[in-house]
Amino acid sequence: MRKSILSLATAAAFAIPAVANAQTAAPAAAPASPHTVTGNIALVTDYRFRGISQTFGQPALQGGFDYSHSSGFYLGNWNSNISETAGFPNGNLEMDFYGGYKRAFGDFGLDLGAIYYYYPGTDAAGNTRYGACNPTTASCGTGVVNNKEVYIGASWKFLSAKYYHSVGDYFSLPATKGSNYIDLTATFDLGSGWGLVGHGGRMNVKDLNGGSYTDYKVGITKDINGWVWGAAFVGTTAADNGSCAGGTGQFYHFCKFDTAGLATKDYQGGKDTVVLSLTKSF
Repeated sequence: MRKSILSLATAAAFAIPAVANAQTAAPAAAPASPHTVTGNIALVTDYRFRGISQTFGQPALQGGFDYSHSSGFYLGNWNSNISETAGFPNGNLEMDFYGGYKRAFGDFGLDLGAIYYYYPGTDAAGNTRYGACNPTTASCGTGVVNNKEVYIGASWKFLSAKYYHSVGDYFSLPATKGSNYIDLTATFDLGSGWGLVGHGGRMNVKDLNGGSYTDYKVGITKDINGWVWGAAFVGTTAADNGSCAGGTGQFYHFCKFDTAGLATKDYQGGKDTVVLSLTKSF
């Protein structure tokens, strides 16, 4: 019995320092980084900006990067191919640069920021429709097509609202400074990777007949191993039954012309459609 007690005491004497050493040697947990960088890529069957096609009804490859700080400040870049026949003469690329500040207050959120839309290689004076010449004032833009906006947004649980205000000519369209857009969106998590989204928006283009309209969207998404598949019905009040050949197309009715200046194909940029998408964030 004594021998057993002695053995236990001896073992304990050696075990206690070992535990103490192990506790001392354990590395401290690294503090969480205040910086976050994410990326995204998407393939869509039609790039719709505020309900209006930017790709003449054709597919688009899109993607960008976002940086955010734990303080709430963020910066980002997003890009997509576009069609010159949708109002971007000599251009095929859209580049967006934005930054702002986000803050959460429980279920409420606030978002303040600015965004710059840039279309390298475009010539604003080369288009008589969307993004260059104003048919109301008979004046045309100059230089590269671009747009500058500031925005303020608020959210509560699954609801969000955002107001955009142009601080220059809207997409280089003369005399349209002060144009604005209101975005109302609701998103619902249906569980098992399924999601539902509803959207309504109002575009108000200053001093331009036929430039203002309402757009809407209802869509569903499914997350499969980080790949988000989506289908959405998109519509606007900007659709028309005009013709490029007859010269009766409205402001968002886009035309393709041959070398002789004859219309070869027209597209209603705001017509109702179904947009399919595949998105991945990383």
